[in-house]
Amino acid sequence: MLRWTIIFLVVAIIAAIFGFGGIAAGAASIAKILFYIFLVLFVLSLIAGGFKRAD
Repeated sequence: MLRWTIIFLVVAIIAAIFGFGGIAAGAASIAKILFYIFLVLFVLSLIAGGFKRAD
């Protein structure tokens, strides 16, 4: 998931450099959403791993 976030971030940066504002904004918003999903899944996996070790 983090790989897709980085890919969309790079696409947004390249689109912004070439002046495609709409594409850059869209790619940046997708990258933000994917990053937040990644963070939530990462925290959930940390919590689940902590409970698994406690048993």
